[in-house]
Amino acid sequence: MKVAAKKIENSQVVLDIEVGTSEVEKSLDETYHRLVNQLSIPGFRRGKAPRPVLERHIGRQTFFQKALEQLIPQVYEQAVKSEGIEAIAQPQIEVIQTEPVILKAIVPVSPTVKLGNYYDIRLESESVEITGEEVGAAIEQLRYQRAVLLPVERSVQFGDAVTLDVDASIQGKPVLNYKGAVCEVVEHSSLPFPGFTEKLEGMEKNKQKNFTLSFSGDYAIREFAGKECAFSVVIAEIKERRLPELNDELARSVGSGDLASLRERISSDLRARAEERARSDFRQKVVDAVVELSEVEYPPVLEEMEIDRLIGKEAGNFPGGMKELEDYLMRMERTVEEHREELRPVAARHLARSLVLDKVAEAEKIEVIDSEVDNEVERILKDAGEKAGEVRKLLELSQTRKSIQQFILIRKTEERLEQIAEGST
Repeated sequence: MKVAAKKIENSQVVLDIEVGTSEVEKSLDETYHRLVNQLSIPGFRRGKAPRPVLERHIGRQTFFQKALEQLIPQVYEQAVKSEGIEAIAQPQIEVIQTEPVILKAIVPVSPTVKLGNYYDIRLESESVEITGEEVGAAIEQLRYQRAVLLPVERSVQFGDAVTLDVDASIQGKPVLNYKGAVCEVVEHSSLPFPGFTEKLEGMEKNKQKNFTLSFSGDYAIREFAGKECAFSVVIAEIKERRLPELNDELARSVGSGDLASLRERISSDLRARAEERARSDFRQKVVDAVVELSEVEYPPVLEEMEIDRLIGKEAGNFPGGMKELEDYLMRMERTVEEHREELRPVAARHLARSLVLDKVAEAEKIEVIDSEVDNEVERILKDAGEKAGEVRKLLELSQTRKSIQQFILIRKTEERLEQIAEGST
């Protein structure tokens, strides 16, 4: 066997493999002995037909192809071993010619990352300010959550909760028939349908209202998508949401001594969340800057694998999995292949970011010790509450611990880059 190796772009190696005649003949002989014991050939006992007879029986081309199917993986493994190549995924193999047998294999190898001088990066995080309006809005949300619903004798207003009977049809065909359904009349709400609650405003009890709604072509409910639906609604009951008074009693009901301390607590909580968002945004900008300075090269197969991961994640958001995702794409007049191409830039960004962070971790000698993984596991279990027992079983898997370790490594690497960008090293 003769092998010639050549590096090409995108972290790949091309192998030109010429297979020796003796190797081909050995594979043909092995194929013959395998098939002759499997096939029944007229005029011969099983396993006794001569090779020329067997070849004529199944066809010379078919026989040769079956021998190649056995031969190709063997010579490929020998070739990468002889050239000292560490493949990271399956190769693309093409039969160039058959006499002699010449193969061309495109082998994906480890990505290469050349970091720029990320120590020169200097960025400033945005300051966080919490306004009185934000605190007030949070308190109003608190009041809303603790409101009581009381029956009223008036027409429907936004903020009410109504009990209603609703029938719906598309082109005369019934599609809905609900009795005693409860609906919150929230302006610009998409529930139960976009535009539905706006039609309820001003309605009176026990009076019927008929109206139509048009749905976009990408509407999530398949039978409604791109169609006009006729609704018939009767309101049976109207309840007004009565909010509690804004006073010290409200504050005490949620664990604060008085209204002033409640405002202070909410302001502190809002600030903590805002600072965390700002810190996360800052880290993202720093990593983006490091990626921009770096040169990243990887084999195309890694991008395809990342696209597979993204699509799998999307499919997991649909109750019906991949089948329902395909149905959704069909309603959007897109094929799965078209969607894969849409995801390609996202996959490329994810890959570049991941590879650069791994390289920075290596350069900065960042490591994760077992106790850090244990601490993260305990934090996850604490957050799991009643499901801690079930979650613990998952966390005991070596693959899960490895994922947690990688998560911590990324976090520590981002924190290190954050320190550098702030000039605090």
